[in-house]
Amino acid sequence: MEKAEWYIFSFLSCTYFLISCILFSKFTREQKEPYMDEIFHVPQVQKYCEGRFNEWDPMITTLPGLYLVSVGIVKPSVWLVGWSGKVVCSTGMLRFINLLFSSGNLYLIYLILCKLHQTDKTASTSRRILSALALSSFPVLYFFTFLYYTDAGSTFFTLFAYLMCLYGSHKISGLLGFCAVMFRQTNIIWVVFCAGVLIAQKLTEAWKTKLTKKREDKVSTSTEASITEIKKVTQFMVEYILSTSNVKNLICLTWPYVMLLVGFLVFIVLNGGIVVGDRSSHEACLNFPQLFYFFSFTLAFSISHSLSYQKIVNFIQSLKKHPIFFLSLTALSLFLVWKFTYVHKYLLADNRHYPFYVWKKIFQKHRLVPFILVPGYIFAAWSFVDSLKSKSLFWNLMFCVCLVAAIVPQKLLEFRYYILPYLIYRLNIQVPSVFRLVLELGLYTIVNALTFYLFLNRTFHWSGSWEVQRFMW
Repeated sequence: MEKAEWYIFSFLSCTYFLISCILFSKFTREQKEPYMDEIFHVPQVQKYCEGRFNEWDPMITTLPGLYLVSVGIVKPSVWLVGWSGKVVCSTGMLRFINLLFSSGNLYLIYLILCKLHQTDKTASTSRRILSALALSSFPVLYFFTFLYYTDAGSTFFTLFAYLMCLYGSHKISGLLGFCAVMFRQTNIIWVVFCAGVLIAQKLTEAWKTKLTKKREDKVSTSTEASITEIKKVTQFMVEYILSTSNVKNLICLTWPYVMLLVGFLVFIVLNGGIVVGDRSSHEACLNFPQLFYFFSFTLAFSISHSLSYQKIVNFIQSLKKHPIFFLSLTALSLFLVWKFTYVHKYLLADNRHYPFYVWKKIFQKHRLVPFILVPGYIFAAWSFVDSLKSKSLFWNLMFCVCLVAAIVPQKLLEFRYYILPYLIYRLNIQVPSVFRLVLELGLYTIVNALTFYLFLNRTFHWSGSWEVQRFMW
């Protein structure tokens, strides 16, 4: 990082933190008491603050990473400044920890962008900084910075592990991956993704070497590969995996992630499942339409650079070029919507969350609506894949496997589940132009402003209850 770039980034980071602190002050004044899932998280960490580590609320479903880190930050801090009483591990102080994670996410996102696009001459300083600012203010993630939820810390440790993986520090990456899993168990998938990135690199190198030996002029490992090339790649992968020496080399390369995965599998066996505590509302299923919701979500939040006239023209040309493929894909999508759509009881019952209104106003309008939306899903999925065409075929394969594993088993339509896959997608596409980045940042700013306005000012009460209810993601 050049000196001038460092000064600019430092100034903008301080501005970002200052604005977040102002919002945090307003947020905490309006909602002093724990809200939503905080009613479980805050009392639990307060028990830890008092040294009662053997007590556990059975309603909590995640591991205690957030609470342990919070105690590790709060206890030394209050000792240094001499605070005592109710301020120690208060709701406001605990929420502030996520503000620190948010600033850390900004820095990590910037470093990842620099590493991923270091050979891209179009990825200028201004583009990288604007991208980092936009992604750190990504509405779903940024909102939960101001509540004592696991999202900010979970994202921080997962991105940190990914960054260390990119720099080749796999032991440190594995350790950070363990921290990420301690925040949220499903982060094990993104630890596996880090290993997948290494495996994809080795597969790409071996594939190119094989083609070079055969003296083939065209070396294609992009997502634009033809059906014939995909068959060749599939055959190559089978041969590669069946080679004992290759498998041994991959294990030696990825052993920190393999050890963590094995340990996690042992945890699942001993725990009787991935969820700790109450499992009644966290049952896994094959909710394949989650992929369609995610692609639509991704298209909506990246619309400034994922949608253009030329892209629509390219999509139409692709339809004309591969009509049988798209007809088959449409038929498959209709079948998945028909047979694998699940509706969680919370989605229909809790009118404080935006997905409640998405489902009620769109999907429940008519029983045919989920099927009518399929062409839109197809375009969103095509746009998603098209945006990642600069990545290798093997990288895309690893990412898609992890994406499916992360969101398909989720029965509940919950936008927070999309945070990490969206960020990884957005980090790995080509850096958009300054104009499109300004549009993206503007979109996120408007959405954040509306979200905070609704949460702080448009309160309501449930019938028979005097508790204040607020709208949120």
